[in-house]
Amino acid sequence: MANSSRMTSLQRREQLIRIGRSLFASKGFEAVSVEEIAASAKVSKPIVYEHFGGKEGLYAVVVDREMRALTEALSSALATPSDHPRQIVERTALALLTYIEENAAGFQVLVRDSPSTDPAGSFSSLLGEVSMKVEELLVVSFKQRKLPTKGVPYYAQMLVGMTVFTGQYWADQRKISKEQLAAHIVNLAWHGLSRLEAKPTLRFEGAKAKRNAAQTAALPSPAVITVEPVEDADAAPDPHDEDDAPRSGADPELTLDDVRGVFRVSPA
Repeated sequence: MANSSRMTSLQRREQLIRIGRSLFASKGFEAVSVEEIAASAKVSKPIVYEHFGGKEGLYAVVVDREMRALTEALSSALATPSDHPRQIVERTALALLTYIEENAAGFQVLVRDSPSTDPAGSFSSLLGEVSMKVEELLVVSFKQRKLPTKGVPYYAQMLVGMTVFTGQYWADQRKISKEQLAAHIVNLAWHGLSRLEAKPTLRFEGAKAKRNAAQTAALPSPAVITVEPVEDADAAPDPHDEDDAPRSGADPELTLDDVRGVFRVSPA
């Protein structure tokens, strides 16, 4: 408790939020007590009550911060509906996985059991909002492809659910990179089970895709050859002339020299 005076009120509040996030992530809301929060911060229980009114208040602040961070990431990924549909899928999958990678404890707080006083802006409500945005994008895509839109709400739920639950599994089993996992998610979402690629990669998003795009942009334009008839084509040697015809009895073949005699070949 002696070190409690060394922090400003704002610093103490941030410390309690960090400690609360870690404890809620590892144990869940119900298993964490105010006593444990205070002991981890080396302060008295009244300090926790002073800042948050109890663990419910602290939990609400932690969830609100994580919700805002994740909402911003996903909203940004879905903000350009004019992009190629596959690019939107890649970008959204990467956005979620990047959030999980950079905010592991915060993500665990969001997906763990929540209290009965769960704030209105819960993880499930966020997923509902994201599903609605995905649904809007799918409606446009389905109409362009002359597909019935009746099943769109279900497809939106499938895409979001598949990505989120895969992200939850990856959070505890990180045996591949986020780019590799995003490529697998897009592989299934884009091709379906019947057209899976053996070694999927991201085409638009991710460091490797952007390096490939930069290398492609740096390549010189392909050479173009212009072929024009020679004005005096009659003077060109006849490949079928008896003197020049093959003696083996095989069909005569045109050579590059024969072509040059009839056509003028030059770079564009």
